[in-house]
Amino acid sequence: MYKTTLKIDGMMCGMCEAHVNDAVRNRFDVKKVSSSHKKGVTEIVSESALDEQTLRGVIDATGYTVKDFRCEPYEKKKLFGRKSRYKIARGLQSQPAGVYSEA
Repeated sequence: MYKTTLKIDGMMCGMCEAHVNDAVRNRFDVKKVSSSHKKGVTEIVSESALDEQTLRGVIDATGYTVKDFRCEPYEKKKLFGRKSRYKIARGLQSQPAGVYSEA
C-alpha cells in the first residue's frame, strides 16, 4: 500500500475538502482520502502508487493547486498493538488466556 500526501493551495472550508476528496475518489481506486483545509493537506491511501501528473490534473480541474507531491510506502497500523506491547513489557505474554499474575 502507498500513502500519497499533497500540499494543496486554495482550500478554505469543509466543502473544499469534500470537493477534493470526491474528485480523487471518482478518478482513482483508493482505500482512504482525507483533507484538511486548515493544514492545506490531502492524504490518500491506495493499493498502488498514484500517477503524479494525473493526480495534479484531477486536483487542478477542481480549481485548487497542488504545491507538493509525496508518495511513500504505507503500512497499516495494528489494532491492538499497544495492548500487546504492554503485556509483553510486563512479562505476561506466557500466561494462558484470561489468567494473569505478577511476575
